[in-house]
Amino acid sequence: MHYRRMMAPKMCQGPRPLLSSVRRTIETHHRRMQLMKSKPALPKEQKQADAPSQHTTFYGRDGLAAYTVDPASFPSSRVVYYNDKFVVINDLFPKATVHLLILPRDPKKNVLRGQEAFDDVQFLAECREEEKKVRGIVASELRRRLGSSSAAEQSRNEAMNSDDPPDVLPAGRDWTKEIISGTHANPSMNHLHIHVLSRDMHSESMKKKNHYLSFTTDFLVPLDAYPLAADDFRRDYRHFTVPDMRCWRCWKNFGNKMVQMKAHLEAEYEEWRRE
Repeated sequence: MHYRRMMAPKMCQGPRPLLSSVRRTIETHHRRMQLMKSKPALPKEQKQADAPSQHTTFYGRDGLAAYTVDPASFPSSRVVYYNDKFVVINDLFPKATVHLLILPRDPKKNVLRGQEAFDDVQFLAECREEEKKVRGIVASELRRRLGSSSAAEQSRNEAMNSDDPPDVLPAGRDWTKEIISGTHANPSMNHLHIHVLSRDMHSESMKKKNHYLSFTTDFLVPLDAYPLAADDFRRDYRHFTVPDMRCWRCWKNFGNKMVQMKAHLEAEYEEWRRE
């Protein structure tokens, strides 16, 4: 009302088109606000899959805690399995064809870095056992996705598809050798997580140099390296020289050139999956 009183003198002078324009703008704004208010909420499962920490008190660097506290609230597309001690999830931003995370649920241990948490040899042994299970899952998933194009799998595939398949199938490709795992020396998330992934580094989420280096250098600390010695430089990895990017497969040096690195990784992936 106050706005219309201010405009009244101008109305007497005949600038009606200006008022009409202002009124239309206000009415359009009100309609948009009503549409925003009436916009239907996303389905619960979609919210959980796309923004897994929105329905909890955990977010940002603490986001992984949501899975350890209430894994049942997440869809199977995110949580692969869980038990009393661990939750295994698909990485939200995978850096390879298959990329899983093992999340310990012990609240006293999972707020520590691997450097400190794995000084407890019993806890380390439990994590190693779980990592073996997850390696098997990753290997099986690699065979499911890539087995049909792998030369080493052909005899196995032929036996499986024959009219009279043998009781024991040929071994085929050993996909467990195509897997890397470990924790990052300086993790980006506050809660302890163990990466288990295929070594191909082939993913849309592989976008930056630090993404690549974090899985292809000693920044990734394998579980069999723990517990670290007191003077191991990986206990305090804050001061280090950033190396060049080298292809994990042929060791070609790409320096800082991520675009060229990505193109090369694409070519290497095609050769690797056909081995």
